[in-house]
Amino acid sequence: MKKTFLKNIAQTSDSPIGIEVSHAEGPYIYTTDGKRYIDFISGIAVSSLGHSHPKVTEALHGQIDKHLHVMVYGEFIQKPQVDFAELLLNHLPSNFEQIYLVNSGTEANEGALKLAKKYTGKTGLVAFKNSYHGDTHGSLSVTGRDIYRNPYLPLLPDVGFGDFNSDKALELITYDTAAVILEPIQGEGGIIPAKKEWLKSIREKCTEVGALLIFDEIQSGFGRTGKLFAFEHYQVEPDILCMAKAMGGGMPIGGFVSSTEIFQAFKYDPPLNHVTTFGGHPVSCAAAYANLKELLEGGYFNRAKKIESITKQKLKGKGIVEVRGMGAMLGLQLESRELTQAVVEDCFNIGLLLGWTLHSDTLIRLAPL
Repeated sequence: MKKTFLKNIAQTSDSPIGIEVSHAEGPYIYTTDGKRYIDFISGIAVSSLGHSHPKVTEALHGQIDKHLHVMVYGEFIQKPQVDFAELLLNHLPSNFEQIYLVNSGTEANEGALKLAKKYTGKTGLVAFKNSYHGDTHGSLSVTGRDIYRNPYLPLLPDVGFGDFNSDKALELITYDTAAVILEPIQGEGGIIPAKKEWLKSIREKCTEVGALLIFDEIQSGFGRTGKLFAFEHYQVEPDILCMAKAMGGGMPIGGFVSSTEIFQAFKYDPPLNHVTTFGGHPVSCAAAYANLKELLEGGYFNRAKKIESITKQKLKGKGIVEVRGMGAMLGLQLESRELTQAVVEDCFNIGLLLGWTLHSDTLIRLAPL
């Protein structure tokens, strides 16, 4: 199987992890050779309820028996979309009135950027160094990591990059700025939380110059930080909120939320100026509804807070520089690349699945279930 996998499935590195999955349940991934791994990265912050949660799989079976794809997004009324949107919006601040459903995180960010430019009539974008917003061209254009960007230059024009948590970045936000996009907690950048007062100042500057503020909560959403979304820790509300990863309980789905007024920009000049074929797929929406309902009712937000407390209390000692982050979105900073590699490999060998953030030598991502 591995030879066929390497031959026929396009690879993105020369060294994929390469375990052959038999099945997954709860916190465990089982392989065809009889091994069991404890998943401490949750499929990169996706499986917040664990693998194959019975509430999610029940919802999947129920929808599959009814219908699959029937029409491109937004044309037919489909109960799974309506139910999920209503449940989600009822638990968000009142300025979030509608959701546009897509298939992934980078699509959510792409849509948000387009919406901001269309609504404001401006072209300028402000993003931050060490950020990560996705690999499609628009999302890559606002990703602050040259290692990703350089192979694909030129990208979108009129993008400025500021230092995260630096007041000097405010100077980049002008009356020509359509949007500022940021992660309240930088994920691939090293699990770096925004400073509360800095985030408030970004909000105020955006309001002053008429720029929209976009929060990319692809990784930090759906309870991972101990609240439904990380922005709730800051009492700062964006104009557009992007989400994916843990949204579907393991199914592919993403979305971006904003006001009815802002979303009007997608309806005119011309109509249908942002469309998706599979966005809001009914099976994924059924899973997302079941996933969100269980997250809200099952005490998972408190569980994330306990994970943070226990982890920061227990992970101390030689070689450990810092444990940072919120809830179950944590980064373990070690003192050297060699130690980091050894920890990840030794844990893997005893059945504990960890992961480095992309292109970070000394940080281990911790995203337990």
